[in-house]
Amino acid sequence: MTSPETMAVNLDGHDDSAGPVRGHQSLLRIALIWLAANLVVTTLLTGTLFVPSVSFGTAATMIVVGTLIGVVVLVLIGNMGTRSGLPTMALTRGAFGIRGSLLPSAANLVILMGWSWVQAMLAGVTINALIEEATGFSNPALFSAICQGIVVVLAIFGHTGISRIEPWLALIILVVMGFVFAAAFGAFSPAEFAAIPVDPELGGTAIGTLDIVIATAISWTVLSADMNRHAKSSTAGIVGSGIGYTLSTVISMTLGLVAFSTVLLSGGDAIAFDPAVIVHHFGWPLGIAIFLSVMATNTMVVFGMTTSVVNAQSHWHLKFVPTALVLGVISIIGSTWLGLLNQFTDFLVMIGAFFVPVFAVMIADYYVLKRRGYSRQILQETRSSRYWYLGGVNWAAVAVWIVGAVLSYLLTYVAPSPLGASIPAFAVSFLLYLALMLGLGGVPGLGLRDARDRLPAGHLLDASEDAGSEGVGDARRGA
Repeated sequence: MTSPETMAVNLDGHDDSAGPVRGHQSLLRIALIWLAANLVVTTLLTGTLFVPSVSFGTAATMIVVGTLIGVVVLVLIGNMGTRSGLPTMALTRGAFGIRGSLLPSAANLVILMGWSWVQAMLAGVTINALIEEATGFSNPALFSAICQGIVVVLAIFGHTGISRIEPWLALIILVVMGFVFAAAFGAFSPAEFAAIPVDPELGGTAIGTLDIVIATAISWTVLSADMNRHAKSSTAGIVGSGIGYTLSTVISMTLGLVAFSTVLLSGGDAIAFDPAVIVHHFGWPLGIAIFLSVMATNTMVVFGMTTSVVNAQSHWHLKFVPTALVLGVISIIGSTWLGLLNQFTDFLVMIGAFFVPVFAVMIADYYVLKRRGYSRQILQETRSSRYWYLGGVNWAAVAVWIVGAVLSYLLTYVAPSPLGASIPAFAVSFLLYLALMLGLGGVPGLGLRDARDRLPAGHLLDASEDAGSEGVGDARRGA
């Protein structure tokens, strides 16, 4: 079983076992892990996307509001991991079914692979800018591949060490961020930042900014149960991740907003989502901080991606190292596709469309329908499992996912909503799932309503679970 000291999802790099783990990490430790995780270049550069599309004040406000909204979903999914001991994608079995969970797991693989590419590219572009300034040599694709190669090696052999030193790396990054804030506000006053003129031709809106910030939280939620299942209690997981994620996101995005605005006020050539622009302005300490943040965070992204695949179905008997090597090679090749950086906003929209309805379904299923507990049968990949539904799939969950994803895209690109896309898509998915599960629960053969849902269910390693499973036969006969 995984050492409780590691942040790893369920393997320690030497153990190919899978299953629930019991957490031992304190509130402070969870907070530090989340603080470190999101002090990363992608979050920082997301803050460069807003001005001058909207005003500086609007952007700063939406960063705070969007983070507070998104963190609610993040901590609710994370708490499911703390209470059960399972990572996020394994938990999708509860709502989507034993086989149906492969669908969100596949989407998760795509999302995490995209994140690993983007972060490696940004590290490569940053290192390239520093080396080009010093030597004149420039090859950003090469440096991106080298950075991702280092990440893959760390993900296979060094992720436990990374998880232990990540809070210290976060401290270094915070010091550098403090230097950037001091330099920016030493050069320009808050009034000058607030007076940056808005360019209406860019088509930016406050609600569009809010959606991007919420999508950032959703993108982290795919790993929230993986990380929070190592918390020793629900309080430690909820409060620790809530504080850590909120602080890191607000600090990182605001730094990106301030740094980019400083370049604009200085009359520089400001290009959004380009780390070379702000590194050139603020110097090599920021470049080194960006590189360290990518090494730490991207290592855990690649590790989480690998363990998600290993955990997808236990009868595949996938081994950690071979799976990591295959995914690692793909991630290294993909990191040279620098054109993806120009599509980052669309990438965030895709994440929101894919996973806002998934998490709405999971929250409705776990906290409302299943009474805050999944039994050990979520680990059983057989027809006798309560989570088999119909052919291994809960088709109601799949249908809601499709409706929610389509709605999110429509509200983003076809008929923009005054509430944005994320909030309406979540609300519709949540309510529609409950309506289908309750309305169709009595239809024979769908497996939507089951007497076994009334059995006590706690952490999947609790001894009481074994006793609870003994009552399955009686419950089924009484259904």
